[in-house]
Amino acid sequence: MNIEELLQPKIQDFITENLGTDSVKLALKRNPFPEVSYAEIINQIISKKKAKEKLTTWFSKTNIIYPEKISIEQTSSESTANYKSSLVSGEKLIDCTGGFGIDDYYFSKQFKTVIHCELNADLSQIVKHNCEVLKVSNIECYQGDSTEILKQLNQKFDCIYIDPSRRNDAKGKVFMLADCLPNVVDLQDFYFQFTNAILIKTAPILDLQAGLLELKNVVQIHIVAVDNEVKELLWKIEKNFNESPEIIAVNIEKSNPSITKIESSKSYSARYSLPKKYLYEPNAALMKSGGFEAVSELFTVSKLHQHSHLYTTEEITAFPGRKFQIDTMIPFQKKEIAHYIQGKKMNVSTRNFPIKPEEIKKKYKIQDGGTIFAFFTTNLNNEKIILLCTKL
Repeated sequence: MNIEELLQPKIQDFITENLGTDSVKLALKRNPFPEVSYAEIINQIISKKKAKEKLTTWFSKTNIIYPEKISIEQTSSESTANYKSSLVSGEKLIDCTGGFGIDDYYFSKQFKTVIHCELNADLSQIVKHNCEVLKVSNIECYQGDSTEILKQLNQKFDCIYIDPSRRNDAKGKVFMLADCLPNVVDLQDFYFQFTNAILIKTAPILDLQAGLLELKNVVQIHIVAVDNEVKELLWKIEKNFNESPEIIAVNIEKSNPSITKIESSKSYSARYSLPKKYLYEPNAALMKSGGFEAVSELFTVSKLHQHSHLYTTEEITAFPGRKFQIDTMIPFQKKEIAHYIQGKKMNVSTRNFPIKPEEIKKKYKIQDGGTIFAFFTTNLNNEKIILLCTKL
């Protein structure tokens, strides 16, 4: 990649002017700048489009250079990068899998020096250029294998950060850390030669218990969701830590995180009840945590059933998730159902129920949408019920 060619004002103007143009159709047209790779220009347009919502700091600056679109898709969003930077601080951090450098931009606000390691030479060059544009002077870019760079630098770091990627040749659907590069499972003791603290980012698909079987010395697991969609797991590791980790469920909405801490070593007690006036559905991060008994105890709400993962109260209360008022409760019996749901417009959800939402909608000719929220679930008496609710 020739960054200087792409920085020409006429090229940058063309990129900006065509952000709203169909990239496929644009690629079929004649290249107006024959001296510059048209594929690289088109890639700048596609990648900048993808950055608009996810990376507003980068999108809003002129002369930012973008990598291939897959790097934009795989990078942290600014909201998750900002959150993870709040977990660590100190003199020096080394990022073993630097990528587009979003995490390092935020780490640079918490550390005096950040080392950005990246195998891809073009990507390393891009990050170095963008740091200059963003006026960030404490990020140092090293191109090459981070394991070798660690050996060459031979320094102590306050934190090593790693975002391992899935190997292309990994078999099967089960996501394991040992299937990733770098292999943090095998390298953990190696990393501890250079630090006492490691922060690992993994995809949300990784099972928490499977991760704990692979990793040692886990202090905290942060389950990070944005607008109720889990985006990443963060594994905070400290040398010689041998106790049970804390599970922290985080949901970021409008840049404000809602945080629930669950002690995995503590035995929580859930309370149970038939549906009362209000219904609560935990946010996605809490659902991923599996701490359903903890939710009941921590927020003083009653579960409908051991396996239903819906909660209820008589008085409205603060809760990390969606809140509803229960308007009607219907037993799941044929003569009752037709009157209330047949052919109606509503939002259908199931929790601990034998029939899937799509089957229910098809069978009862229910249209998606509207203001009614229908929860098909099971109560503490093992009775199948429908709760028709209004969202609060």
